[in-house]
Amino acid sequence: MSEKIVLIDGHSILNRAFYGVPDLTNAAGLHTNAVFGFLNILFKILDEEQPDYLTVAFDVHAPTFRHKLYAEYKGTRKPMAEELREQVPVLKKLLTAMGIRIVEQEGYEADDILGTLSKRAEEAGLLVSVVSGDRDLLQLATEHVKIRIPKTKRTGTEIEDYYAADVLARYQVTPAQFIEVKALMGDASDNIPGVPGIGEKTATGLITAYGSIENAYAHVDEIKPKRAKENLKEYYELAQLSKTLATIDVNAEIAYELSQARMQDFYTEEAYLMCRDLEFKHMLGRFKKTAPKNGAEEYFCRIEEFAEAEAWLKEAEASGFFGLVPVAKDGVLFGAALCFGEEKTAYLPVLGFLTEGYLKERLRGMLTGGASVSVPDLKEAVKLFELSGTDTKLRKNLFDCGLAAYLLNPLQSEYSYEDIAKNYLDLLLPSQADLLGKMSLADGMEAKQHDAVSCVCYMAYTAFRAKETLTARLLETGMQALYEEIELPLVYVLADMEREGIAADRNALAAYGDSLTARITELEQSVWEQAGEEFNINSPKQLGAILFGKLNMPYGKKTKTGYSTAAEVLDKLAPDYPLVADILEYRQLTKLKSTYADGLANFIDDSGRIHSTFHQTITATGRISSADPNLQNIQIGRAHV
Repeated sequence: MSEKIVLIDGHSILNRAFYGVPDLTNAAGLHTNAVFGFLNILFKILDEEQPDYLTVAFDVHAPTFRHKLYAEYKGTRKPMAEELREQVPVLKKLLTAMGIRIVEQEGYEADDILGTLSKRAEEAGLLVSVVSGDRDLLQLATEHVKIRIPKTKRTGTEIEDYYAADVLARYQVTPAQFIEVKALMGDASDNIPGVPGIGEKTATGLITAYGSIENAYAHVDEIKPKRAKENLKEYYELAQLSKTLATIDVNAEIAYELSQARMQDFYTEEAYLMCRDLEFKHMLGRFKKTAPKNGAEEYFCRIEEFAEAEAWLKEAEASGFFGLVPVAKDGVLFGAALCFGEEKTAYLPVLGFLTEGYLKERLRGMLTGGASVSVPDLKEAVKLFELSGTDTKLRKNLFDCGLAAYLLNPLQSEYSYEDIAKNYLDLLLPSQADLLGKMSLADGMEAKQHDAVSCVCYMAYTAFRAKETLTARLLETGMQALYEEIELPLVYVLADMEREGIAADRNALAAYGDSLTARITELEQSVWEQAGEEFNINSPKQLGAILFGKLNMPYGKKTKTGYSTAAEVLDKLAPDYPLVADILEYRQLTKLKSTYADGLANFIDDSGRIHSTFHQTITATGRISSADPNLQNIQIGRAHV
């Protein structure tokens, strides 16, 4: 089987990614969307192609041989957006860190580099895939050279593939004739003049009929329409210049050794650190094997024997300071990771004699026994171990590194290993049937179980290491008092609020729902009567057709899917149209019923209380938010009871 090489048009794919991916920045303010999009395309291509060689070509900001032939070449192009420009060196540095071969050479464009390398590779017997957003590269397509053109959208990346036969089927000309068409019609983006008055349709027709510009000129008196004939006569030299400008040089003098482009494991530690700093969290999973060890991972272990676990816990307690990450769900403890030194990190699962009751009580005693403890989420620990917020000594000894990191950088989590670990925690949770027995994992999950243990150990190790740094930074930034006097006490208040819950009268809520249903039915009938027909009031398309199509109400604004029925449009109509006023009330009441009358009922426990979760570190502004359910946006409105 022939080996394969993938050649990527660096600037083209980076530019396409920049305009296809929403604006992204990291905590340092660096724009990252183009690099992020480029990597997504790169990984998609590599997963599909599984190549033996890989090279990325870039343009050099310097005149090429085309500029010497035609000074105005690409003269109409707008300058690169600064937000994109700053990402070019970042991408090159990242590709270098990954060990990916980069080629750029003054005097040539990336197209020429790609054309030359694709020809050399094909002649050497390789299968070639050229990846670019520029259709000019279709002229390189052969039976063994495939041109891949990605389209980056918000929903993902789609790729069009072209061999020579595909170019002919799509454009009615061969790849070589694709140059002839462009030379005749010109190219505004590259400022290639072409022949005035000849567009794509006429150019394609001429080349389909005559094969080349030269042959068309030889039969110029036969050409129709007359304007095309006269213009080709007058601008023949310009057509030949345009052909030279449009032709990719496949014999450029490029210093390149194929062996330097051989694929290797480019998920390096340096590349991992760059992706972490760029905050590409969803890509970090590709780097699991090369994630920096920080000198500690080799000491991560899993302790299952009771005697060994007890000895470990005593040693951690005696150390006076340790990082702790309990693994729990719905108040049930499944295990815990502890770290009390560079070479002292372990995960203790609930298993055998290491029962949940023993481990929970043992850890609670350690938390209240005077040791200093750092945890990533103090509120969950307070609830799990039933800790008291009135114990001033306890409050002094327990450090919430997640809360401290949030205060220092409310826009982004500071410690990426915590985010990685969260993706694996479910693997550490056994089923209820196996709660006190051995962990039950599906076949083939052993490696992931190991990853999960490593990640939760990283969380404990990070909590252990972070306290000193975070404490110093809180002091440096003047936030120590904010942390100690406001945010930390609030942790215990929120824990108590979640534990206590909020009383809810299930019967009253049901009665309120029934009253809403009655009023909603009344409004529904009223709307249908005023409209003169029954329709789905909840369908914007049907509603728009009634209001603006049938009843000809003002302020109608057409969208791709029909008329807009957004609140701001209906609010303008409500004072003059009772039908619209009824629709607005209908919307409000159906929202109240689904979200609150019906929705809240699902959260009422057997004791008649709702236990919402209050988030202290979610919003960038510092306000509290709640979830499951959200109790902070209940509307105050007219009750129909």
